[in-house]
Amino acid sequence: MPEKPKEILTRIGLYAAYVFLMLSVLRIASHAGDGFLSVQKQEMVYYVLQIFVILGFFAYAFVRERHRIRMERGLRIGILAAFFVCVTAMLFGKSSPVYMATAFLAATCLGYLGGAVYERMGEFAGAGGCVAAIGSVGYAVGIALQYLLQFWRGRSRLLPAAMLLAFCLLAWRLLGKAERAAEAPAQRDAPPRRTLLFACLIAAIMLLFLQFYNSYIQHLQIISGYVEYNVYTWPRLVMIPCLLLFALLGDRREGRYVPLAALCIALAALLNAVLVGSAGAYRLNMCLFYAALAATVSYYNLVFWRLAPGTKRPALWASMGRVIDSASVLLGALLHIGTLPSAAVMAVNVAGLAALIVLMAVNGDFVFAASEAPAAPAPDAETRFAALASRYGLTPKETALLRELVLTEDKQEVIGRRLGVQVKTVQFHTTSLYRKTGASTRSGLLELFHSAAEE
Repeated sequence: MPEKPKEILTRIGLYAAYVFLMLSVLRIASHAGDGFLSVQKQEMVYYVLQIFVILGFFAYAFVRERHRIRMERGLRIGILAAFFVCVTAMLFGKSSPVYMATAFLAATCLGYLGGAVYERMGEFAGAGGCVAAIGSVGYAVGIALQYLLQFWRGRSRLLPAAMLLAFCLLAWRLLGKAERAAEAPAQRDAPPRRTLLFACLIAAIMLLFLQFYNSYIQHLQIISGYVEYNVYTWPRLVMIPCLLLFALLGDRREGRYVPLAALCIALAALLNAVLVGSAGAYRLNMCLFYAALAATVSYYNLVFWRLAPGTKRPALWASMGRVIDSASVLLGALLHIGTLPSAAVMAVNVAGLAALIVLMAVNGDFVFAASEAPAAPAPDAETRFAALASRYGLTPKETALLRELVLTEDKQEVIGRRLGVQVKTVQFHTTSLYRKTGASTRSGLLELFHSAAEE
């Protein structure tokens, strides 16, 4: 059955709550060191926070793989409690060494909870849900809330209350009973290692385009005391229309338009290397930066959410895009990209663009043709299907699905569209096929089909 509007709104709320908390907590935490650290050391606080966020994501993936659900649930309660205490201390405390230690702990908790949220988004994608609309709209709502509550005069006092509400929504969804992704366990084909590798490389290169201006503006806002330069001002709202564009495109044809749209928008970030200096250029740069950031985030989220359910470690791969994002920020700091000459940055970006286009082309990201129906089976093939249907007591719908699974390599979403049924229905009949025939994989069904010819 298609998702109900209430379920979609709840899922949007879950992701929006996390994005809002992520933006708010990282902004508050980045002020750790004010007043007692030098400018250079204060800059490093932002980058060290990224390390702790990554550790949080990895910790969640490790716990999910090693421990049982009850133990993981107990740990999640503990992480939520620690996160709440840390955020409360930062909201009402003053910058000090204790404040900084609290900020690092809050960043770790943020990564851990992010792992849970991203895994849930991967489950939505695996069930054939409209994950692009949910993710993109949720991110846009989170950005809008963070901007309104922190920068409109007279509204900043509402920030603690809004963060508490977002925390409660996050806790309610993450501690509640796990939602059933489908009527039966989804049977997902494992993505090839090459596909996973290419997804990581493409995301890393797209993030590379952003690192020059990200490092540059991080330095400027610290030396200006977050007054003259601030990454959280109105240009951040440019992300919203870009995210809504991906909400419209991302669920069509299994997201085939996402790579091209992301590439086109990310190209705007190439101008960051030359448009620096004046105040006008700064504002324009911020708009270009946030447009490219929205495209990049949309790309890696949608790609990894859809790949994760077929992997052996879905909790890790669902959040891999976010991990690469934080890692690229660290790499940019280590290489001091923000201090490189504009010509050098432009040369690196052009080389990265060439590599990006080649990787996308080899990965098949520029192929937009609809999947073709399976070739008509040979005359003896119909005899085999009839024999298998008779032997295992298959229904006509199960037999039609068996043809698709044996004669094509298409994913369940494509098969469902061709048969005119929901993905959940395909998953349900696939499980029924496995139960009746005794096969456990798609290749097992293929072996049964070939063995039918020998009898």
